[in-house]
Amino acid sequence: MNRKDIREIKKRIDKELENYRKVYGCYVNAAREVVSYIDINVLEMDQEEREMYCGVFRKLLSGTLGRNLVNIEFATDDVGNSDEHKLLQMLRMSHCGNEDMRKLLYDRIIESVEFEDTSYVILLAADTYDIPYKGEDGHKQFDESGEQFDYFLCAICPVKDSKAALQYNSQQHSFRGISTGSLLANPQLGFMFPAYDEGATNIYNALYYTRALGKQQDKFIENVFKAPHKPMAADLQMNAFSTVLADSLEEECSLDVVKVVYSNLREAVLVHKESNDLEAPELYVSDVRNILEQNGVSVEKAQAFKDNCVKQFDDSDIINPANLVETKKFVIETPEAKITIDPEHVHSLKTQVIDGRNYLMIPVGSMTVNGVDVVLGEE
Repeated sequence: MNRKDIREIKKRIDKELENYRKVYGCYVNAAREVVSYIDINVLEMDQEEREMYCGVFRKLLSGTLGRNLVNIEFATDDVGNSDEHKLLQMLRMSHCGNEDMRKLLYDRIIESVEFEDTSYVILLAADTYDIPYKGEDGHKQFDESGEQFDYFLCAICPVKDSKAALQYNSQQHSFRGISTGSLLANPQLGFMFPAYDEGATNIYNALYYTRALGKQQDKFIENVFKAPHKPMAADLQMNAFSTVLADSLEEECSLDVVKVVYSNLREAVLVHKESNDLEAPELYVSDVRNILEQNGVSVEKAQAFKDNCVKQFDDSDIINPANLVETKKFVIETPEAKITIDPEHVHSLKTQVIDGRNYLMIPVGSMTVNGVDVVLGEE
């Protein structure tokens, strides 16, 4: 799914929840025991409840594509054949109305989710979208439908215990202690099945959501999707790329080389952003290898980087540059200092050996030390 597809489905989740007939769920305590099952008719909810459930499900389709939202691809042989895919299909076609299938999904999630001794709730909601027909001119005709898109959403939300507070009691004319009980937090992970690709149903894909960029629920992905390639958490991709670069280039991993790689990755992200491309940004590892060779890295080291990088990123020659660099800062750390630099001025950095010691040279026009403007000496 691209950003346009996600926005189109997200519009279905309005404050009235008018496109969703029921909300199903399962409340699980910290010991992984089912406390209760949820089966709520949307029409029986008051307006405030509908808006709250709307907020929960909209969160599943929020965030950055390629970071919070990741396309999960099923193995071709598993589509329609594996127990995991069959379960998702049965839930989809029954609009999550099949109680036995719901409980089977709950069990698989409970087996795999890790929330560090925290209770949580699994929520399900299904919808049928009458996809507007596209005329020959490419414009949608909302009064005509081309096909129906049946899908469901699954949100997994931690439960937090509220703190006691003092609330004003109008009858007693004073503030008295209260506790509002357990509160449902925003989803930490979840998914949408199947994917919606350019106005069509794609049962070969699901859209996976994670709020925590540095932690991927690998066991959850395995139990629910049995995906052949588990996506690496966005924050871990940056560390993995940095490690591969340093380990592959070894003594050739100089400041100048890192500056060039960083600048090219950053430029790829900014160009993609300006282009309003609907897909997540992509960069070929082979292109990074060529950049390394063009900037003095030996052919052997550059090829070692390419081979190790492809291996690290699930045998793929394509990487997402947005997950590999901070576009708003360039950070240098030494045992003595940590320096953050505006990326626009990275090109001016250089190292120099003075009296046998390495120094980092940073051109400055003015300087503030602990909030104090200091006077710089003249040559």
